[in-house]
Amino acid sequence: MANILIAEDERDIRELINFTLMLAGHTVTMAANGEEAVQLVHQAQPNLIMMDVRMPKMTGYEACRQIKQMDEFKQVPVVFLSAKGQDEEIQTGLDAGAVAYILKPFDAEELTRQVNELIEKYGVA
Repeated sequence: MANILIAEDERDIRELINFTLMLAGHTVTMAANGEEAVQLVHQAQPNLIMMDVRMPKMTGYEACRQIKQMDEFKQVPVVFLSAKGQDEEIQTGLDAGAVAYILKPFDAEELTRQVNELIEKYGVA
């Protein structure tokens, strides 16, 4: 399956995503904020990146922009996770380089389905 990098500052949500995606057969690397995600991207070698939007130290938008500037990760799909679903927020995420926006709260089965669809769509793994 896929190597997935998750950046989420809320530990419980991060652990839930980790558990859900590992059950689906994926390898998961976890970061507690955007800055940590940027630092871990080379080590994790992700096929897919999932990030919260609002995090301490560095927002998901800024982390996405920095990762997309790295040649080896330009094509890696980024998905934002956020409780904020306004059109402006979604457009900002897409402008930063994301391919999708998943709203919180989410159902674990639905999250797995969406991740698997993205993996298939982008030829990940």
